[in-house]
Amino acid sequence: MPEPGWLTEREERTWRGYRRMNDLLAAQVIRELARDSGLSDADYTVLVVLSEAPGHRMRSIELTRRTMWSKSRLSHQLTRMEGRGLVRREEPADNARACDAVLTEDGLRRIETAAPAHVESVRRHFIDLLTDDELDMLGAVTERVVAHLTETGEHAAEP
Repeated sequence: MPEPGWLTEREERTWRGYRRMNDLLAAQVIRELARDSGLSDADYTVLVVLSEAPGHRMRSIELTRRTMWSKSRLSHQLTRMEGRGLVRREEPADNARACDAVLTEDGLRRIETAAPAHVESVRRHFIDLLTDDELDMLGAVTERVVAHLTETGEHAAEP
């Protein structure tokens, strides 16, 4: 078996720093989202995707692909959200075997109310800490890594 390509000290510092930053940033933003809106990160993810979809509706299979969740996880999440009146499921007229997830009026109001505070949290804890050059560099890096991972087929698709 070949020797692993161990990380250099610089590479390890960068990798561990990225992981720590990602964990802390996600925890902070998710905590503030829940405090400010009462929405979970999963709720917000579904509401954003549906709010941007034509007619505020999407086939469940496409929503599964966009969220990169399992069918089971999405089904459970939609059930919870249906119970709170944020989404509903409908059988589309053109395919009785499919299911559409549809954003309700209350769901749309909730995302429209939650989004400004959420964006402010992202800005305060991330965007505003970086220079324009750093944002450009990070954007290029993330696009390259996402492209690599989606091209290799190891992930269903970009969310």
